[in-house]
Amino acid sequence: MRNAFSWKIACVAISICAAMTTASRAQVFTNLVAFDGSNGANPDASLIQGTDGYLYGTTSDGGTSTGCTAFIAGCGTVFKVSPGGVLTTIYNFCTQANCADGIGPEAGLTLGTDGNLYGTTDDGGDITCDGPSGCGTVFRLSPQGQLTTLHTFEGYPTDGAHPAAPLALGADGNFYGTTQTGGDSGLSCYPYGCGTVYRISPSGVLTILHSFCPQLNCEDGVQPGAGLVQGSDGIFYGTTLNGGTKGMGTVFKITPRGKESVLYNFCSGANCIDGAYPEGGLVQGTDENFYGTTTAGGPAGYGTVFEITPGGMHTTLHTFDPTDSWPTAGLILATDGNFYGTTEAGGRVNCITVFGCGTVFQITAKGNLTTLYRFGAPIGCPLGCHPYSGLSQATDGNFYGTTFQGGDRNCQSPYGCGTVFRLSTGLGPFVAFVRNAAKAGETFGILGQALAGTSEVSLNGTPAPFTVKSDTLIVATVPNGATTGYVTVTTPGGTLTSNVAFVVIP
Repeated sequence: MRNAFSWKIACVAISICAAMTTASRAQVFTNLVAFDGSNGANPDASLIQGTDGYLYGTTSDGGTSTGCTAFIAGCGTVFKVSPGGVLTTIYNFCTQANCADGIGPEAGLTLGTDGNLYGTTDDGGDITCDGPSGCGTVFRLSPQGQLTTLHTFEGYPTDGAHPAAPLALGADGNFYGTTQTGGDSGLSCYPYGCGTVYRISPSGVLTILHSFCPQLNCEDGVQPGAGLVQGSDGIFYGTTLNGGTKGMGTVFKITPRGKESVLYNFCSGANCIDGAYPEGGLVQGTDENFYGTTTAGGPAGYGTVFEITPGGMHTTLHTFDPTDSWPTAGLILATDGNFYGTTEAGGRVNCITVFGCGTVFQITAKGNLTTLYRFGAPIGCPLGCHPYSGLSQATDGNFYGTTFQGGDRNCQSPYGCGTVFRLSTGLGPFVAFVRNAAKAGETFGILGQALAGTSEVSLNGTPAPFTVKSDTLIVATVPNGATTGYVTVTTPGGTLTSNVAFVVIP
């Protein structure tokens, strides 16, 4: 199931991709993978870094299964790719009877504390749910490709349907997610439901925390298509694509126990100058505020970048125009303190008649936007077009992403089946966490490169016990007396600092 407010199918129908160029000599763009259908097609989500240093992702179509033929054979895949561009398919969906393992993993993956990958499929599972397509699943997948289905969704009016967003690993070790439809919404979205927020344990015990639109006016929102982010206050924050008092989507917060409240209703300004339809998720900045995008709205109607405080004060930072339009994904906070994102259209005006093939951009917390890359030429888009997903910054300092189309023109001719790319902007290496919150005495994972020979790990100045598991993974323990702050790792090659602060839970 595609998100309701999306131009993906329209772009497939009219897209003839052309060229791309870099914004300055400082940016180096590298095309790593062109999907060919058999190894996946149409990557729709961001990448994550695994404990082995590889990047892991999903394709919503393609693979070796013969159970799905909407655009191309295959029901989607999970893959890994080395920083040098060697791709390995880990799992092909719909290889079990009646597609009990799921169909179409549109969402990205989440790395668990056990080193396994956790994710969702948009369809499949129980084929009696939502006709023959199924309502989706939650799964656990080992890096070697052993899949375990943790939960099969049942739709309306029970636990939700069509989870198209990545899971959020909470500080309590559970995963938190959303479904686009399903749930107990009464008659407001009958017979599909308006979507849910749920919690699921690593063993698969699922609890519904909130069903959207239990009342007829849907003031709490409809269709939470994006994922959640846990703020430094322990509360989860997210967006709904539709609903709210103006019907153009909301920003909401919800406690781990399920108390939900709306922070902001979009399109409250004249002509929706504040934005409409937030399709992407949120990211928390170093100032404790949250940053995100709307796919539409703004003065020109092409979307916005916004800032919102935990108390609900909204500020529009940037409004998009035809040169950089429709940011369907959320932002990431990079190690330079700036935010980075993508637009699915805009860019080079000669890409397609109206829309363009998309861009990569940087934006400061003050709203100063710089376009770093414009997707397009050479003719046929061999380097990719239409990045529907957001970026990831790996611990080598580079940005990695996917494009939904472009690449190999022989796949879904003439559009291409998508690509994986790297964008280098000169940012240096750092360390990241598997999860960035724990209590004293609990362990946490540290990801990086060249970690062998590490001599010290420090949490906000307090030395932490640690074990080097590999060149790309350290397991450390939160020391007694430590306080929230950045982690430093002293390696033979120098000192690496974490990209975000580690939260010490009292």
